[in-house]
Amino acid sequence: MAAIKILLSVVFFAVLVCPQLLVAAETVPLPAAIEQQITAAAHDVKTLHSEFAQEKYLSIFEEKLLSSGQFYYQRPDKLRWELLEPVVSGFVLNGDSGKRWHQSIAGSEPFKLKQDRAMSLIAEQLFAWAKADLDWLHKHYEIGVTQQQPIQLCLLPLAENNGFLDHLLITFSPDASYVASVEIHESDGDYTRINFKKTVVNGCIDSDIFADRLSD
Repeated sequence: MAAIKILLSVVFFAVLVCPQLLVAAETVPLPAAIEQQITAAAHDVKTLHSEFAQEKYLSIFEEKLLSSGQFYYQRPDKLRWELLEPVVSGFVLNGDSGKRWHQSIAGSEPFKLKQDRAMSLIAEQLFAWAKADLDWLHKHYEIGVTQQQPIQLCLLPLAENNGFLDHLLITFSPDASYVASVEIHESDGDYTRINFKKTVVNGCIDSDIFADRLSD
């Protein structure tokens, strides 16, 4: 579990500084109308491309840790997540196969999701956000709504999935077609916030984006 926490922290995640009980008190059950709105909007999304800014808040540091990068998604199972600052690292997924890299290592390393539990968990989360896969989310979280415009969901992990994660807040774009921000609170009080910006929906994405590490 410690290794998975480190990986997730390096790649992404977070929210507002408030305990889970307070968040839960401000949350109402997910209405069917809002669930249908999210599902309908996501159905029309074939590709996504977005820049992101990540803010990591650790209780042992006074200052937040900043990083930035870019994200690509193509239905049904292609994805690229890449940090560009302060270090270059990332991975691509094409079905069950993937490749990951880090600026300190030449080239890239292939992997299979079925053989890599940590990467499989990361992929499941990212695909769930990109696809707005509420069926998958219902299996792993108790879902509530904290605001309706723009839609913001509060996800509390079910008991069997609980670990270091306390809760997530997912805020959608005004038209609910994509996730605009993700905030993930850890049980120890640390949290990360990711804001997606300059998002392009259904734009053309070069197939090489999902093939391997690009030239520096």
